Amino acid sequence: MGAVSQYIQGLLQRGRHHFTTEEVVTALGGDRSAISRALLRLKHKGELATPQKGFFVVVPPEYRSLGCLPAEQFVPQLMENVREQYYVALLSAAELHGAAHQRPQRFQVMVRKPRASIECGSVAVDFHVRSDLARVSTVVMNTPRGHLRVSSPEATAVELIGYAKHAGGLDNVATVLSELAESISPSNLLEEARKAPLAWAQRLGFLLDLVGRSDVADGLLHFVGDRARRVAPLDAGSSRTGARRSERWRVAVNVDVEPDL
Repeated sequence: MGAVSQYIQGLLQRGRHHFTTEEVVTALGGDRSAISRALLRLKHKGELATPQKGFFVVVPPEYRSLGCLPAEQFVPQLMENVREQYYVALLSAAELHGAAHQRPQRFQVMVRKPRASIECGSVAVDFHVRSDLARVSTVVMNTPRGHLRVSSPEATAVELIGYAKHAGGLDNVATVLSELAESISPSNLLEEARKAPLAWAQRLGFLLDLVGRSDVADGLLHFVGDRARRVAPLDAGSSRTGARRSERWRVAVNVDVEPDL
């Protein structure tokens, strides 16, 4: 067994499945070019993958068909390596909270500033930007490789509205909300809505009513009623000409939303 393979085995024995080029070069103290060649050979054998240049994950046999670790098993370590705050968001967060109507094809992560998407084997990670993400409520979930930070059910619901185009559109958002509502606390939902544009709360209340979860939406009603001076379009990208109004939520219903219930 070569020195690089021995180094990796040592990591695995300590329960670690990731490392950087600099870490292995420092640990082995050998020729960087020789180490890089050894890493490349292991990568070609499917034993290693590189979600980001210089950042390696060890791929056990059960994940070789993916060509990478599942995203939830390396994103926390990658974000720690680059020293960036993050949380799993949108459809990926909804799935982790049990709203798994359709498994999202791409793992969605919220960060503070733009980052390029990751393609690692058949695993894809998209990064979305929210500058005030430190204010957003999150929960910590366990994975086989450690811990994963995920937006709370209430924060997920609010962001699905604000980032609807990244969540399959309003039809899909409404479908997911119908399932996610089981995990939502109305009082916590109000707290998350206060951190976002008012129009998001207006649209969210309307869609929760639409999918029969007025019991969850009612917590937003006084908040919207006290603050909404303008009618918000249900779909910000569509014309509101001739649209009917929801006076309850001060929403111009300018698109037909058809959830899959």
